[in-house]
Amino acid sequence: MDIFSVFQMAGGLALFLYGMHVMGDGLEKQAGGKLKTVLEKLTANPIKGFLLGAAVTAVIQSSSATTVMVVGFVNAGIMKLSQAIGIIMGANVGTTITSWILSLTGLQGDSFWIQLLKPTSFSPIIAFLGILLIMFFKKESKKDLGSTLVGFAVLMFGMEQMSSAVEPLADVPEFTNILLIFSNPLLGVLCGALLTAVIQSSSASVGILQALSATGSVTYSSAIPIILGQNIGTCVTALISSIGANKNARRAAVVHLYFNLIGSGLFLAIFYLLNGILHFSFYGQPIDRLGIAVVHTCFNLLSTLTLLPFTKLLEKLAYLTIRDTANDEKFQILDERFLASPAVAIHQCQKMAVSMAKLAQHSLYQAIGLVGSYDEKIAYSIEEGEDQIDMYEDKLGTYLVRLSSKNLTIEESREISKLLHVIGDFERIGDHAVNILKSAKEMQVKKYAFSEQAQKEISTISGAIEEIVDLATQAFVENDLHLASKVEPLEQVVDSLKDELRSRHVQRLQNGECTISNGFIFSDLLTNYERVADHCSNIGVCVLRIAEDSFDTHEYLNRIKDGHDDTFENRYNRYKEKYQLA
Repeated sequence: MDIFSVFQMAGGLALFLYGMHVMGDGLEKQAGGKLKTVLEKLTANPIKGFLLGAAVTAVIQSSSATTVMVVGFVNAGIMKLSQAIGIIMGANVGTTITSWILSLTGLQGDSFWIQLLKPTSFSPIIAFLGILLIMFFKKESKKDLGSTLVGFAVLMFGMEQMSSAVEPLADVPEFTNILLIFSNPLLGVLCGALLTAVIQSSSASVGILQALSATGSVTYSSAIPIILGQNIGTCVTALISSIGANKNARRAAVVHLYFNLIGSGLFLAIFYLLNGILHFSFYGQPIDRLGIAVVHTCFNLLSTLTLLPFTKLLEKLAYLTIRDTANDEKFQILDERFLASPAVAIHQCQKMAVSMAKLAQHSLYQAIGLVGSYDEKIAYSIEEGEDQIDMYEDKLGTYLVRLSSKNLTIEESREISKLLHVIGDFERIGDHAVNILKSAKEMQVKKYAFSEQAQKEISTISGAIEEIVDLATQAFVENDLHLASKVEPLEQVVDSLKDELRSRHVQRLQNGECTISNGFIFSDLLTNYERVADHCSNIGVCVLRIAEDSFDTHEYLNRIKDGHDDTFENRYNRYKEKYQLA
């Protein structure tokens, strides 16, 4: 084996790993949007969880990705630890499909059907179809499918390159001697674990072992411990992803580790015990790609069948390892693991944005209620709510910005844009709630009181503000375009009310019916009410704009304000009549 074979091996490995990454990424993007629906059907039944884990992993071709996702779901409270255990076990079985696909490269025979099944025959066709989908289709789902196909073809080409490069090693005694070292079970397990921990994929490390088997120097005695170690090494990805997560998420990662450690230990003990008694004839024989796939599958199936009845014990072991603490983590719903699956991450952002919107709405309602009826406990609640709203915006905004840098579909980009705009408006509504609170507190401390007429006017515009906030919030929470279209007419009514109330206030000042001090507070309240309505308008228009890509915000606002929209005019007149000043 010369230096050029080494280059070929390195290039083949690079293509293999890159192809696996591209294929897995494409598959995960296609499946990501359906994960929420699948998860909603979960039960605490470990067998159903096992089947789900196996199916999802078979689809996205990565047990590490599935397990990391599960850790994220547990961390966000979507899934219980008991549900996660079955899925983790299923992921170990589902990942074996990759080794079976890779074993096709070792098919021998001159039959047309055998030749057709060999990746060297169908990979070029798959690559060509993938490129066509990427270049000539605009739909993101088609492009994702194209990426998956191209990734698969690159993966198979890399596998062939590696196999060709290592074949000369069959005549190198030193290479054979190195492999003999791994016949020692502990060294073999350690080697497999380290390799998988480094490349972060058991499927990829099994593929590398399958490529090395082309030399004919890899025996069952050295391959079996390495395969067991590869299953342990894949736990590193989930363990790393659980750093900084809540205790249940860390327990899920620990369950994954315990499952593979216990499974490997049991398999090794039973296998070597039986070999000592029965002296398996295949033990010292060379193993091929198909043999590696069989061993990989048998180990994972036997481990699962053995440990599936003991999921409760694994859960208890995880609780003993990571004990409960008094501190509860906040905002775990925005888990970094979900960034690799944008569809799921966006769903989590939507849930948090809804919580933020409802909190801002509640704070504003409380603040309006304090005008003329101040309560220190409610005031404290509003201030606490504002701190929470600020934290929502900070955490959610940062997460959305990070998410926006990922490879997103057009629909996902629009949704992120909507969320980024809307959370800013809800944060400002929270700020105005605090401003209204301060005005109410000033009236309380200085013993100010509005005239009877001013109280009626404030009550009228307060009702309009509460309704517009309710419309905007509901329109956003339910993505209701009908409700969103009602916001702007009411916002125009609020503007008219504000102008009329300012004129009446000036008249009262001139007539000596109101003091300057009261006047400042009255003016501040009107300013805050108007700005709340403006933010509600922003929210309503944003919901409408995102729903229709061609929607032009300025054109829409100009058209309705110029009186060229009958529906808008009818709604405006109804709201104007409803909030008519006495």
